[in-house]
Amino acid sequence: MRIDAHQHFWRLSNPFCSWPTEAEESIYADFQPADLEPLLVSHGIDGTVLVQAAPSLAETQYLLELAGRSAFVKAVVGWIDFAAPSALADLEALASNRLFRGLRPMLQSIPDPAWMLEEDFREIYERLAELGLVFDALILPAHLGYLSELAARHPRLSIVIDHAAKPSIRDGMMGFESWAGDMARLARHGNVSCKISGLLTEAMPGAALADLRPWLDHLFAVFGPERLLWGSDWPVLNLRSNYAGWISLCEAWLEGKPAQAREWIFGITACRVYGLTSNERVHLAQATGGARHGTH
Repeated sequence: MRIDAHQHFWRLSNPFCSWPTEAEESIYADFQPADLEPLLVSHGIDGTVLVQAAPSLAETQYLLELAGRSAFVKAVVGWIDFAAPSALADLEALASNRLFRGLRPMLQSIPDPAWMLEEDFREIYERLAELGLVFDALILPAHLGYLSELAARHPRLSIVIDHAAKPSIRDGMMGFESWAGDMARLARHGNVSCKISGLLTEAMPGAALADLRPWLDHLFAVFGPERLLWGSDWPVLNLRSNYAGWISLCEAWLEGKPAQAREWIFGITACRVYGLTSNERVHLAQATGGARHGTH
């Protein structure tokens, strides 16, 4: 399967939808399954991992409902309040849904970068590991050392770094050495994988493959294709590019690399990490009678 390992849906009228705002003009609209489906068909994507965008249990339940009605959504990464007394019970309730495959606290928005290491969260991480679920890490470079410690404390926990920890590509190579060293140390933990997603959003408008290549090449070198997952970050991607542009850039980057590496990055790794199986494959054009064009 070719998998888009990171995409979002939202409806602005939902009470838990506080982002995007009018300031993000190009994505300040409703984005629903019918809007994404034609893009998947056009680019031969068999399924997606739908990821939370709001710190809300209600949003996660909404996404699970959407996923249940969308043949191409193969997994949902949701949210719980780790600090709530009901955290473990909330996790168990979500885990009863076969499409629920992981949690993503919005670490980038929490002032304390060491928050993830709170001892009170130990049981949550242990239960995630027991259930075979994933911890998606929405982090910044400042979190990398703490995430490495978390990976060492919980070697059975599958951790996925979202958007390569959002390096400041817009600043050129200024922050590259520090980020690269931290990513290399984190990659030594075999339970950590990384998403090739969201990088154009961290670059200057109009960025091309040449601007991203050092960062992409480093990820390939330290994680290897077996621990890299391609994701679109659609529709956030639309702030800088579009679906066709991002997938074309990544395919150009992978030219000259072994075909098996491309297969891992564009699907096999996501299937392994999120527990997707080949019998879940859906040919979207057949299942839907062709692409549907949604409106925003």
